[in-house]
Amino acid sequence: MGERLERLRGAAPIALGALFVGSGLLHFAAPGPFEAIMPRRLPAHRAFVYGSGAAELVCGAGLLTRRPWAGTASAALLLAVWPANVQMALDSGSGRLPRVADNRVVAWSRVPLQIPLVWAALQARRTPRGDG
Repeated sequence: MGERLERLRGAAPIALGALFVGSGLLHFAAPGPFEAIMPRRLPAHRAFVYGSGAAELVCGAGLLTRRPWAGTASAALLLAVWPANVQMALDSGSGRLPRVADNRVVAWSRVPLQIPLVWAALQARRTPRGDG
């Protein structure tokens, strides 16, 4: 079990990095669905979508290249976007969201999913075995 956990800890930041790069690109290619889940009290939704997309690209690259700052920055980014996931869950089934995002089960499952994603980000702070 210990060896499996070590492999998971090593792979988790890489998987999250790839997820961030893909999601970051989507923020620019198709910003509409991301704007739809933004808390309505925030102004300038498009600017926030582009900003969070850029942050995801930077953090994703940092995780993939094992930069020392990437784990903490990625965990902070996940916490910063958590309110959008909560807004998506609250709005699910209301018709306010694009059809692809308007599924209550999917929307509500994203809220607790942030916890293992933060864990994955924080694994990047660990020194892999054999690296000293």
